[in-house]
Amino acid sequence: MATLSMVSVPIATSSLPLSARGRSSSISFPAPKKGGIGHGGLRIECIRIGGVEIPNHKRVEYSLQYIHGIGRSRSRQILLDLNFDNKVTKDLSEEEVITLRKEVTKYMIEGDLKRFNRVAIERMKEIRCYKGIRHKLGLPVRGQRTKNNCRTLKGRRASVAKKKSPAAQEE
Repeated sequence: MATLSMVSVPIATSSLPLSARGRSSSISFPAPKKGGIGHGGLRIECIRIGGVEIPNHKRVEYSLQYIHGIGRSRSRQILLDLNFDNKVTKDLSEEEVITLRKEVTKYMIEGDLKRFNRVAIERMKEIRCYKGIRHKLGLPVRGQRTKNNCRTLKGRRASVAKKKSPAAQEE
């Protein structure tokens, strides 16, 4: 059974209210637990994988989804390939983190994936294919209707002046 020891830390007097400055006081914090990733008494809040800091308090399957290019199915596939349990990220050992980093580098993620997509769109614009023209005009590319919707791509409505009736023009 684990016991929790307390560490006492002195407080700077400038951070105390005026009424408490005369007394000497200290605050007690629980001592850091052994295990997990940390250096000495310091705890690392996030693990850096693929150039992204993934959260420490979530399970590995969901933490990996913070990396651009890794979704739910790919994160599950990575865990299956490595035979890892889907445990909380902060409970991973350093060896597990290293093997996870090596597995993630096998996929096209983050900057490489964004660059690949950007180059593909630029190529479509250059060869003037249908999708390239739609990208250039800022219209939906994948066959969506444009009569009523797609305001985010087309922008705000431009008001068109109505024609006056012939009776109104004669007066």
